[in-house]
Amino acid sequence: MKFLIRKRRTPPAVIIVALIDVLIVLVIFLMVTTTFKQVPSLKLALPASRQALKPGVSDNPAQVVTIAANGELFLATTPYTLEGLQNQLKALAAKNPKVKLAVRADKDAPWGKMVAVMDAAKAANLTDISAYTKDAGKP
Repeated sequence: MKFLIRKRRTPPAVIIVALIDVLIVLVIFLMVTTTFKQVPSLKLALPASRQALKPGVSDNPAQVVTIAANGELFLATTPYTLEGLQNQLKALAAKNPKVKLAVRADKDAPWGKMVAVMDAAKAANLTDISAYTKDAGKP
């Protein structure tokens, strides 16, 4: 009787460095391909409109003025008084004459603040002014 002599195999070696490299490449790929949602710092109840446009990417993005329900004014996330806002809008118009202005006003915000912001924009020679609304749906 002849018995087969089995050769002992060495267990396969796991190369940790190569696995770490692959994981880093996957993490970088996921970070590059992920889009992040921009969350505004103020909670606003926007008025509804059937003609609301979907927000999109533009070559010349609009400067956003936010009017809170209590009447506070913000340009991006910086709070301003009405005079400070007008001076800042003039400075932006001096840098870029084609600057766009978008107004995000809470539906409970004082209408007088909205008119005052529009007057400040006109005084700063801004002509492209729009307002944020939410989609009311189709009838």
